[in-house]
Amino acid sequence: MSLDTAPPGPAEADTVDTTATLRVRPLRDARLATLLAPALLGIATVAAWQLAIDLFHIDPFIVPSPGSIWSEFVDSHASVWHGMVGTGRNALYGLLVGAVLGVLGALLANAVRAIDLMALPIVAALSVVPIVALAPALYTMFGAAANTARVIVAALTVIIPVYLNTLRGLRQVKPVHRELMHVYAARPVFVARAVTLPTATPYVFTGLRIASSLSVIAALIAEYFGGPVDGLGKAITTAAASSNYPLAWAFVLGSILLGLAFYVVTLLLELWVARHRGAG
Repeated sequence: MSLDTAPPGPAEADTVDTTATLRVRPLRDARLATLLAPALLGIATVAAWQLAIDLFHIDPFIVPSPGSIWSEFVDSHASVWHGMVGTGRNALYGLLVGAVLGVLGALLANAVRAIDLMALPIVAALSVVPIVALAPALYTMFGAAANTARVIVAALTVIIPVYLNTLRGLRQVKPVHRELMHVYAARPVFVARAVTLPTATPYVFTGLRIASSLSVIAALIAEYFGGPVDGLGKAITTAAASSNYPLAWAFVLGSILLGLAFYVVTLLLELWVARHRGAG
């Protein structure tokens, strides 16, 4: 069954274009100017930071200079990388689990009105749960020797933006498109493939882009309250406790790079999916 069996008339032009909402930026539109502006801003910020350190003689325990942070980052790159792997693994597991649960929950809420109404208070409660209170309780439940608590914290942080954005995307399908599918006697699987999923996909990726960085932040914060010592959070607290502030900031730099990596990978996946669907 296909929607393009006959040329659409003027009144049908808006009806048959069910993939219009998927027109996100293709890869070729990620031009140099898009990347140049934030790069220049970052360079200017670092230069102003270094200048302030030199002019006002700010002590390292307040804020180290970018030069000393970079030196520690290079000298301790093996330790930073080890911490990035530990935190990144927990964040990735949490991102995958939270994304799956968020999408499935949105599908159920969109299909069953009662589930949607029951989910509202649960989503509202999860959105305001403080990690600093949740992480210690989870360590008590699952043990401080495992990373389970960190993965759960990251997953809970991911569920909310993925759920809300996916549900919003599922509800963007125009009634005229659903009516057209009904006229064609289309099966639910075909309706989902031809109408619902193309409409909701950009919203799903919006939620994933937001959640990708949040998963790193959540996993990092959860490491402050216990668990194995293989993450960036533990490394930051250990370095700060020993008054090695440039090293602590080097681990902070590692966490920033990790969060950016998660975001960029998610963005590239979104662009690849958009180009692939456009080519198909």
